[in-house]
Amino acid sequence: MANDSPWIIRRAASEDGDFMADMLVEAVNWSPKWKRKSRNRVLLSPKTAHYIAGWPRKTDLGVIAEAGGERIGAAWLRFFPAADPGYGFVAPDVPELTIGLAAPWHGQGAGRALLRSIAALGHSAGICRISLSVERKNFAQKLYLSEGYQVVDRSGADSDTMVKDLAAGREPS
Repeated sequence: MANDSPWIIRRAASEDGDFMADMLVEAVNWSPKWKRKSRNRVLLSPKTAHYIAGWPRKTDLGVIAEAGGERIGAAWLRFFPAADPGYGFVAPDVPELTIGLAAPWHGQGAGRALLRSIAALGHSAGICRISLSVERKNFAQKLYLSEGYQVVDRSGADSDTMVKDLAAGREPS
């Protein structure tokens, strides 16, 4: 994160859970071309709710971006068992990334700062790899590729599973 950034990145705390749920809703509703899914619908669907339900679990890690005293984005890692996988599930020992950013902050570098911060936090916690699922039409896929994520599988007809290796002899930025 540059010193002249309009935001700061800090570790997520238990009281950030509701905001992180809002960022999950933002992540689900990434395309302005789709009918927006309500917060209730996102949080009541088992396929998406498990990304944030019960925040924080013992093994959860997260970061929050703030600007002007307001929270603007979040990124977090959560481990899933094979019996309850996420969309980007790779293995039980590979946490899945969720990231959401308030729309006015898209394209300004805050998402990249969140990705780098969560990778550094994961690396310092001894995590070797991070996975995620992203739809191929999502503008964020190019960001993930530029941050060292690689496509490892298809997670759906229109989406890919990507993995970032945190232990490949290079320190996260």
